[in-house]
Amino acid sequence: MQHHKGKKAALFTLVGCLTLSSLAGCTAKPPKDPDELADYKAANDKFEPFNRKMFNINMWVYHKALRPVGRFWQKHVPQPIRTSVATLNETWREPAVFFSDVGAGRPRRAGDAFMRFLLNMTTAGFYDVAKHLGYKQHETDPGMVLALWGIKSGPYLFLPGLGPSSFRDAAGYALGQGLTPINYVPSGYGLISFNWGYNILGTFNTFADNTDQLDQLEHQSLDPYAFMRSAWQQQRQSQIDALKADHRATTPDWY
Repeated sequence: MQHHKGKKAALFTLVGCLTLSSLAGCTAKPPKDPDELADYKAANDKFEPFNRKMFNINMWVYHKALRPVGRFWQKHVPQPIRTSVATLNETWREPAVFFSDVGAGRPRRAGDAFMRFLLNMTTAGFYDVAKHLGYKQHETDPGMVLALWGIKSGPYLFLPGLGPSSFRDAAGYALGQGLTPINYVPSGYGLISFNWGYNILGTFNTFADNTDQLDQLEHQSLDPYAFMRSAWQQQRQSQIDALKADHRATTPDWY
């Protein structure tokens, strides 16, 4: 158990160290023109040279490996199986969602996440029982909680293998991994293989669901990197605003 957990922690630490060392020499200089300076501040992307390099690497891997796999998965794997894989990934994330909701002081959301995990585990996570009983899936993660606590996002980052993020959300991602119980599975019983398997299948499923959007992004946008950055920042702020505004009582809608 400790060995498996240690490998993931070591990998994340290595990526973090490499990223920080690379960022040291990749800071974009603020422009002097007032209009350009306003755009620079709005983008919040002081490490743009590094981020663009990481984006280009990710897109190269996408075209060479992930897109073909995603297309194959989309074409040959029946939709019910793909839906089950997506539900499995959502179910195993629910404990992290639950603890994030608790940290945000949102009992209704926390109760929904708890019940979703409990109910969906009756089918080993492959079928969304909870949705049909009134417990809809929602997204809450430690990065959103840190934002709710008033912690600034820091500059925008495009991290290798993780995509759009920020200093705050990168820290939130690490915390989320620590709150995901499948990352603590003991050796034996095939659980470690299951952990890797469901993560890999989940990756295939994600790219199968998003290849059309990524292709459209590349073909229709003059600057795919800037478009993705802006879209992610707007979506992230929308998620944080929704969390701040959610003051519902603990009683579910169907009661």
